[in-house]
Amino acid sequence: MSDVELHQYPDTDALVQAAATRFVDAVVAAQQSRGSASVVLTGGGTGIALLEHIRRNPGAIDWAALDVFFGDERFLPGGDPERNEVQAHQALLDHVAVDPSRVHAVAASDGAYGSDPVTAAAAYAEVLAVHGESTAGPLFDIHLLGMGGEGHVNSLFPHTDAVREEEQLAVAVTDSPKPPAVRVTLTLPALRSAREVWLIVSGEAKAKAVAAAVGGARPDEIPAAGAQGLERTVWLLDDTAASELPHA
Repeated sequence: MSDVELHQYPDTDALVQAAATRFVDAVVAAQQSRGSASVVLTGGGTGIALLEHIRRNPGAIDWAALDVFFGDERFLPGGDPERNEVQAHQALLDHVAVDPSRVHAVAASDGAYGSDPVTAAAAYAEVLAVHGESTAGPLFDIHLLGMGGEGHVNSLFPHTDAVREEEQLAVAVTDSPKPPAVRVTLTLPALRSAREVWLIVSGEAKAKAVAAAVGGARPDEIPAAGAQGLERTVWLLDDTAASELPHA
């Protein structure tokens, strides 16, 4: 089992600033150690705020030596403002010298696989497998995650086939309880192929799920409980999200 770290901050702004600084430092360290780095980005308000902060404070990241993946994607037409890829480009990727060929987006619903999310998910799983073949270690250096109030991460919701997936790295979701219903998501096996998994969570509405996940809940009940890195699992929380933890 990986080491678990808990870091607590007074509010969302302090949380985002600390997470951004930590991200820059970790990517730079990975690039210095191995020549390149690979990260999985997350969407949502906190995830996009994190990317915007990194844009303003990029440190010494070598953007040309970075592979970027997405933890999940809304299966919508290319360019749709609700796609995580589009939001990530607006917040960060369009403003740095990232190599476009190393930004690995999920196919859009009007893209190469049309309106078939199952094929799009299989194609993304193949992209991950090819990337894995080119690395000498774990699939990713850092997998960033937000978390929903019921404990979902990526598009892995409680009591669903997707959260129970044990082999595939990416799967289609066709009945998401959050709109849009159709998505492509990385699975718990993909999450567990990252050196480090970071869960960046703010808000009192998520406190019970945080406590349950940290306390060892079943992933089928609280998907975030199954989000564990190979080397380190890091919870970055504001005071309200941490309020149900025993130490809080």
